[in-house]
Order: sequence, then C-alpha cells, then structure tokens
Amino acid sequence: MLNLGSLSIPLLYSIFEKKFHFIQYFKAACFSILIVAVPFLIWDALFTKMGIWGFNPDYHLSYLIFNMPFEECLFFFCIPYACLFTYEVIRYYFPTFKLSKAATILVGLQLLILTGTLLIFNFGKWYTTVNFMFFIILTLYGLKYHLETLRSYLPVFAIILVPFFLVNGVLTGSFIESPVVWYDDSENLGFRLFTIPFEDVFYAFNMLFSVQLIFNFFIRKYYDK
Repeated sequence: MLNLGSLSIPLLYSIFEKKFHFIQYFKAACFSILIVAVPFLIWDALFTKMGIWGFNPDYHLSYLIFNMPFEECLFFFCIPYACLFTYEVIRYYFPTFKLSKAATILVGLQLLILTGTLLIFNFGKWYTTVNFMFFIILTLYGLKYHLETLRSYLPVFAIILVPFFLVNGVLTGSFIESPVVWYDDSENLGFRLFTIPFEDVFYAFNMLFSVQLIFNFFIRKYYDK
C-alpha cells in the first residue's frame, strides 16, 4: 500500500499532465533508478542477512527475494520515481527555488562536519559507518562537481522529507501496533526522529541524490540537443 500509494500520483501525473509531460523522460528515469537500485539492494540484502534490520511478516507478502520481502525490492523503484518526479516538477515550475552558492557550501560543510564527527565516535556500527561514509563521499563529490545541482536539490530534499517522514514513520512503527521494519539499535546511533533512525535521513539522501545525478547525466546526453 505504501509503495503503490507513493508511486500512483506521480506516475499518473507523468502520463496525463501535458505541459511538463515527465513521461517523455521515463526511460532515463527507469535506467537511473535501476542503476542505483542494484547496489542498494545488495546493501539491503547483506544487512538483512546480518540482522542489522529485518521485516515484520505481518505486514508484507510471503514472497521473498534474498530474504527480503518483495515490497522491499519495490521500495527502491517506487520511492525514487516519486522523489525524482517531485524534484523535476518543482524545478520546472519554480526554477529560481534554490540556495545561493555560499549557502549550499555552508550547509554541505556543516553536514560533513556533523556526519564526520558522528562517524569517528561511532565507527564500527554498521549502519552508521556505511551510511555516513557514503554520504561524505557523495556530498564531497556533489560540492566539487555538481554544486549547481546541489543548490536546487537541497531545498527540494527538505520538502521531500515531509512525505518521507510519513512513509518511513509508518514503516518504523508510527501509527501502527508494531514496526514493518525493525532495526538492531546496537548497529546505529540509537537516536530516532519519532520512530525513524537518524541515519535514515542520510540513507534517503544517498539513494535519491545518486538517482538524480545519473538522471541528469542521461538528460544532458540524450535529451539536450
């Protein structure tokens, strides 16, 4: 329900909205999402096997892929499509909605200091370590080579966090009797935003910004003529 609910409106709007007509970029979107989904699914499968997180069988179908629910695999396609669509629509209708270069660099450096410090003092906790290392590398790469994209992506990501907290809140136990996804808190900071592990915000950025960068590459190469 969460997967299909997240995907339905963006997908229908992609097809039937004629001004922006995001469906013209459907192939680029699918390839971008697939390229990022593969390493994230491998990461997910390994952490599931290690018991760093797991899934409540009361809330998903019985079909498993590498010990992960079928819906977990769908997550890496449905959510990125919805977020990619959201970013592109906002950028199309509000092209000036972006941070200044100085503000983008300042926010990026503050996030690097935060995650770097937390990484040093929590190194060895698997979710914290892998997640923050990925975030640091991706953010440094973004600041150096894709500053213009970060200028517009960071404020849109702040908007994306609103539905993210709703969806991920349900997945981690908000509004329901028990969580859909459980975490071994000895492998993360143990600090939660409501019911959501703090690292999940950076995990979302890692996945979604990676998709955006690859999508931008395909658009420049195959659509901007």
